[in-house]
Amino acid sequence: MKTLFSCKNTLLAAAVSAALITTGCNKPAAQAAAPSEVELTTIEQKVTYIVGYRMAKQAQQGEFALDKTVMGMAIQDVASEKEPRIAQEEQQKIMMEFQTQQEEKRAAEAKKLGAENLAKGKAFLDANAKKDGVKVTESGLQYKVISAAEEGAASPKAEDTVKVHYHGTLIDGTVFDSSKDRGEPVSFPVSGVIQGWVEGLQLMKVGEKFELYIPAELAYGENGTGPIGPNSALVFEVELLEINPEAPAGHGGAHGAAHGGDDPHAH
Repeated sequence: MKTLFSCKNTLLAAAVSAALITTGCNKPAAQAAAPSEVELTTIEQKVTYIVGYRMAKQAQQGEFALDKTVMGMAIQDVASEKEPRIAQEEQQKIMMEFQTQQEEKRAAEAKKLGAENLAKGKAFLDANAKKDGVKVTESGLQYKVISAAEEGAASPKAEDTVKVHYHGTLIDGTVFDSSKDRGEPVSFPVSGVIQGWVEGLQLMKVGEKFELYIPAELAYGENGTGPIGPNSALVFEVELLEINPEAPAGHGGAHGAAHGGDDPHAH
């Protein structure tokens, strides 16, 4: 989790210190009086602006409400060599409390989003199961054969490695990963991917193309991953190209919601 402050050295303190050092501690009042009217001509002024702008952007991204009046007061206190208005021993406690509040807020938001995604996924899968050609397994995995293989084609086992092309979307059609868009197939162990893929791949034969409709519990569950929110049902178009290919393809593993290891969408 990214946080605006750390216990030992806060971003705020670093930014304020950098600003004061580069502009000179004897001139804060003039600059603070009308910051919007200052012409950025010297290198010191430009560096000061960059430091302040980056600090404000970090605060914004960290869901921190930056109070300009309080910020100006803090800068003035440092420039005037005043003692901090909040005792040092209290600062760490306050920042820990703030971080706890932010974590609780994000957890509540994730829980709410997860409940919404779960309901949407269930509605989608219930309707999808009734469509022509869609089959449902005991686990709840749904699949549809887009193109069948030639007679006698082999199916992979859990211990095999496969080479595939795939295109992954959320149920609203948002693409989160696609080897097809990259124009390069990928290889990975069947057992090293999310459960929906493990099961789906073993239903396929070389040369076949399936559409997999994967419930959240067979994908990334309540945690989600990357662009995939908590309790998200997923849709994949998968084409099985080879079983146990001689050489690795793609990026050394499925660069998407299928692959394990260090991948951002790891199982």
